[in-house]
Amino acid sequence: MKRRDLIKGTIAAATAAALPARVFAQVNPTSSRDRKLIEIARRQLDRVGADIWKKDIVGIADFGLHSAKERFHFVDLDNERVESFFVTHGTGSDGEHDGWLKRYSNIEGSEATSRGAYMTRSWYRGRYGTSIRLDGLDPTNSNALPRAIVMHPAEYARPEHISRYGRLGRSNGCFALGPDQFDKVLLKLSGGRLLFAESLGLEADGSQLPPPMAQMDLLLRPGGGTFERTNPGLF
Repeated sequence: MKRRDLIKGTIAAATAAALPARVFAQVNPTSSRDRKLIEIARRQLDRVGADIWKKDIVGIADFGLHSAKERFHFVDLDNERVESFFVTHGTGSDGEHDGWLKRYSNIEGSEATSRGAYMTRSWYRGRYGTSIRLDGLDPTNSNALPRAIVMHPAEYARPEHISRYGRLGRSNGCFALGPDQFDKVLLKLSGGRLLFAESLGLEADGSQLPPPMAQMDLLLRPGGGTFERTNPGLF
């Protein structure tokens, strides 16, 4: 090897060693799905960022997928990494209890999941132990605080529940995770970060498909009563 080529190689190696780890996270391609989730997280932060205190980590709940799939995504924007967990939807969103969300609602007493952007708030000790309060930032989830829509651990959200029943249990509209999984996000997602819920339908391989049935928004009718409107989601 020529001395000149050896010097070039030494300089290149030293330069690479000096680069921050995040550069390598950007160079090494993440999965197609994870790249899409990172893009969605950043887009939603751009949309509601003025209301968010901490912008390093975003939670994304993809209710376009069945509850037997890991559809709660922990998106670490600083390191461009995604970790996925199981999460429940509400009883009022799935009256048939087949594992598919069919209805979103922001109406008190609906026991349904609400879509939109939330800001995570402080911890508190509740019926299910340590939980995280949520503040709805969109018209579709503006009643999150009065409805007591929170993040909490639950036995019916454990992966073992899927092994036995083929689906998770249902909450009263809250984002319930298995206790072990909940502990992983408790410290890093609370305290003013973004949680975004929508029907994305992002499969693990990056493909994006709508759920097998129409999803609706249950809305209040002016003057009383309710009506349903088809929710196109973000497919």
